Amino acid sequence: MRPRVVLYNPQAVFWTMPLALLAVGSALDPARYEVVIVDGRLEADPAAALVAQLAPHTVCVGVTVLTGAPIRDVLAASRAVKVVQPGLPVVWGGWHPSLFPEQCLAEPSVDAVVIGQGEDTFAAVVERLAAGQSLAGVAGAAWRSAAGRPVVELPRAMRDVNALPPHNYHLIDVPRYFAAKGKRQLDYISSQGCRFRCAFCADPTVYQRGWYGLTPARLAAELAAYHARWGLDEIAFQDETFFTSRARVEAVADAFLAAGLRVPWTATMRADQGARLDDALLEKCKRAGLRRAMIGVESGSAAMLARIQKDITPAQVYASAERLARHGLGAIFNFIVGFPGESDAGVQASLDAAARLRALSPDFEVALFFFRPYPGNPIAGELLAQGYRFPDTLAAWADFDYIGGREAWVTHRQWQRVERFKFYQRYAYGRNHLLRWPLSRLSRWRVQRHYYDYPWEKALMERLRPAAKLS
Repeated sequence: MRPRVVLYNPQAVFWTMPLALLAVGSALDPARYEVVIVDGRLEADPAAALVAQLAPHTVCVGVTVLTGAPIRDVLAASRAVKVVQPGLPVVWGGWHPSLFPEQCLAEPSVDAVVIGQGEDTFAAVVERLAAGQSLAGVAGAAWRSAAGRPVVELPRAMRDVNALPPHNYHLIDVPRYFAAKGKRQLDYISSQGCRFRCAFCADPTVYQRGWYGLTPARLAAELAAYHARWGLDEIAFQDETFFTSRARVEAVADAFLAAGLRVPWTATMRADQGARLDDALLEKCKRAGLRRAMIGVESGSAAMLARIQKDITPAQVYASAERLARHGLGAIFNFIVGFPGESDAGVQASLDAAARLRALSPDFEVALFFFRPYPGNPIAGELLAQGYRFPDTLAAWADFDYIGGREAWVTHRQWQRVERFKFYQRYAYGRNHLLRWPLSRLSRWRVQRHYYDYPWEKALMERLRPAAKLS
């Protein structure tokens, strides 16, 4: 009987497939280890479902942890494991443990932490645990000593993803995710890391600005096999920056066309990357399945873009948008407002940019979020030096709302204006149903005139259709 490794994905409000667990689970030798993935989102009683998979020959439980509400669920799951098998090691990995390994090890139910790129580190941890050996010297890991003190090992160098095994989607029930999503959308990562230096992002700390992409031939072969098996409606590339290499993007498009892969796909793109793409390549990408790009604009203010080290310009944003619109491609433009010290004029510049982008195409969307400081970047360091305090316990981080919250420096007037704009821009542009025509016209009138007083339409619609919880 092969030793078992049980992996757990916490409850959350989104249905992205558990790609982190697929990555580390696929890196284990299937001839030596049995890997079982339990997804708390698919279970009526997540902790009970996890405990049910524990067996006498289980080596460890691995848990992926995102900051925010998922922490509450992984704490309950980890503690449930310890009630049933007190000596069974529980290993956390993911964004939160990568940034706060010592804080995670302060929790008694957590025995070890995997930091950063997890495939090789988790495989080494499993090997040591299966042999009953200490984790001392395992690069990229953190663990608790016999004296109860956290030990953080040296970091592990980032590895080219082409040297890692393909993700084994047979470890999960793919059709259950299709049913939850309402479409046969496959989540897939074709590259790892990010080469850029945005001052509000933790990526440069976790990946040290490294980036590796799968070869186009491997990418096309894997996706063609998945399409043959499941008949995909869409591929959602979950890369940080899919369009990092222009040459690779063109080779990917060529490989998709050669393989006859005609599945629509969405991918991430920086504005400077989009501005540099020529029409011939965009047309080829469209023939190869590209339907929508996700672009992190962050701010409509050139001064604020420089302040957050985004290294793009508003002109590049509009050039990218106009090029996508010309080719009939959709886009989602993400904005962040409420940076420390951001003026009313800076916030308004973002709202103006968002409205201008929405008006360019009925297939364009925008999403606006209030800035929330997160450790591991220059802006967070500046705030700490000024006396800002982050949550210092896992329980406190579980209450951290990265998407829906706002900081004290955001004035009520700014918050109110942004929230009202978010509502009205949603109906002002796009492909609205005939029954929404009056609301659409009124919303566009408000957006064009920046008039959001007496928002009775917003109050009525939110009463009829309450907003979904995001965090």
